[in-house]
Amino acid sequence: QVQFVESGGGVVQPGGSLSLSCLASGHNFGIYHMAWYRQALGKQRELVATITPPGLGSVPDYADSVKGRFTISRVNAVNTVTLYLQMGSLKPEDTAVYYCNADPRPFRVDGNDYWGQGTQVTVSS
Repeated sequence: QVQFVESGGGVVQPGGSLSLSCLASGHNFGIYHMAWYRQALGKQRELVATITPPGLGSVPDYADSVKGRFTISRVNAVNTVTLYLQMGSLKPEDTAVYYCNADPRPFRVDGNDYWGQGTQVTVSS
């Protein structure tokens, strides 16, 4: 059974830091490109950061809005992948629910995009 379990969100002041984690299991995600996405209230979900599989060097890439402030990384284990997102210099516009998933397309189950519950990040003074 495929699962994405995101954690680590919370409330932080502008300029602060947070570290998110996601445990992806139930499929061979070790060979997948993986990504963090986010969705702010009333807005479409957007891609935040991506990382290639270890066989391609675990190369990260970032949306312009987070470049230089966020760092994506991954740890592959047997049947699981743990994805991390270290976030720094946080801004109010980073407030959103953060999700992990495959890249470039979300993982599909029974013909539908599958998403975990996400983790809420709120940046506010």
